[in-house]
Amino acid sequence: MLTHRTVRDVMTRDVVRVAPATGFRAIVELLQEHGITAVPVVDEDDRPLGIVSEADLLRTQSAQEDPAGLQPPPAGGPDSAGAATAQQLMTSPAVCVEPGSTVVAAARLMSGRHIKRLPVVDEEGRLAGLVSRGDLLKVFLRDDRAIRQDIVEEVLSHVEGVSPAAVGVEVAQGRVVLSGTIEPPYLVPVVLRLCRSVDGVVSVSGRTGPAPGLTFVTTHPEQHRNTEVRHGNHV
Repeated sequence: MLTHRTVRDVMTRDVVRVAPATGFRAIVELLQEHGITAVPVVDEDDRPLGIVSEADLLRTQSAQEDPAGLQPPPAGGPDSAGAATAQQLMTSPAVCVEPGSTVVAAARLMSGRHIKRLPVVDEEGRLAGLVSRGDLLKVFLRDDRAIRQDIVEEVLSHVEGVSPAAVGVEVAQGRVVLSGTIEPPYLVPVVLRLCRSVDGVVSVSGRTGPAPGLTFVTTHPEQHRNTEVRHGNHV
């Protein structure tokens, strides 16, 4: 059965965190020391309250007086300038995800909320890890052979009516090219959709041009066509 990688597979487990009372300078020192760009803020039970990122810290710096500056201070400058602790600096509430969530679900949550990272919490709501956009993108580093194997064994072999031997599968840099015959034709969009859902796949297309194409067999054998699909669109 085709399954996506989960947040548990890609998350960072050893997470640097801070308490609400942690000071501005201490947070900057932690970011520099560990080479990270944000830290979750947790309560005494290790439950995430929010996140302090470099952007949150930069707001405090940008709110400072600058007599020689040409740019006006940002709106709410005085409030930002007075933020001295993690509780005052953090973006809250924390948007969290569970370890068993798929990388696709986590990516959609990040994209929908316009955020760069998610605290990962266990069943009791305690911090178990942190997942970033970079972590999620690791699935696109999968070996092409592993992607091809998933398509052959988990897609083509499980779609009733499709013969894996009749469909050629080539994968290069995550780009999948199918060739051969898929019959009956109503299974074509099913196969294409399932291939696109394999972790690490960048695009799916049918071979076109002088080489043998992906042929859709219709009720009239003499009528067939080739197709190319990229990112879910027929062109």
